[in-house]
Amino acid sequence: MARFPSSVLFCCDHNAVRSPMAEGLMKRLYGTRSYVQSAGVKSDLEIDGFSIAVCHEIGVELDRHRARTFEELGEDVAGFDLIVALSPAARAAAQSLAHETEIEMDYWPIDDPTGTGETRDAKLDAYRQTRDQIRRHMAGAEIDDRADMFRIGRKPGCEDRQYKHRQKDQRADDRRRIAAEAIPHHVTGA
Repeated sequence: MARFPSSVLFCCDHNAVRSPMAEGLMKRLYGTRSYVQSAGVKSDLEIDGFSIAVCHEIGVELDRHRARTFEELGEDVAGFDLIVALSPAARAAAQSLAHETEIEMDYWPIDDPTGTGETRDAKLDAYRQTRDQIRRHMAGAEIDDRADMFRIGRKPGCEDRQYKHRQKDQRADDRRRIAAEAIPHHVTGA
């Protein structure tokens, strides 16, 4: 029987549209049940405004997302239980990583909405379709305690990796908070 992964990495080409949507949706649907991040093969783009808009419609906030690559994640990639690739390029990169480590890999072929639609409304519709395509993959997991979407077996040390990921995120948040507090109020306008 499949079990719910303690850590998931979603990936696509640029970490600007599909994988941030998947990361945000999973966090919204499953809360802290699993540690979730996203990455791209490249990170040459910022988060797409249409992605932000269509996710905001359903209560998923992507405003603060920062694009990153597999390389930027470095050795942390090996700590994930599962990599879910959302594009062919990400699938190739994930297969390479999964081959080098014991990470499970899945492929969800999600449409890239970036080149579709000529009007703002047409573009938003294309992005909504992509968002909903990702949601359907996740919503299909309602059966069997939402674990079927991942189809992974138990691996030793998973809980430890999830804890380490959360500790690392907490340390980064603490450093940002301390840095923000160190800036004089007259500089920030507060």
